[in-house]
Amino acid sequence: MSYPCLKENVVGVILQIQVQPRSSRNQLVGLQGDALKIKLTSPPVDGAANKACCAFLAKVFGVAKGDVELVAGDKSRQKRILLNGLDLATAEQILKSQLEAAS
Repeated sequence: MSYPCLKENVVGVILQIQVQPRSSRNQLVGLQGDALKIKLTSPPVDGAANKACCAFLAKVFGVAKGDVELVAGDKSRQKRILLNGLDLATAEQILKSQLEAAS
């Protein structure tokens, strides 16, 4: 299965997400249009949600926090995240297993 939220990039994979802050827990919700919906516990204040989002995605995809970079959507719920060092096939496989585990 291919995920519209994942796009290959020269240095890794771009992940299109939609963030819902102030949730009861950090979790992957599923696909919403061409974005992956993520719930985060932190509020959208002073970049706290962006930091929490990058840390959560690093854990989900099994990469270092330094390999997760916000490339667009700093002040928006719609964001694009760069996952450095991942290839598209690996990212799709990880996302598939994480979404199955979450449901």
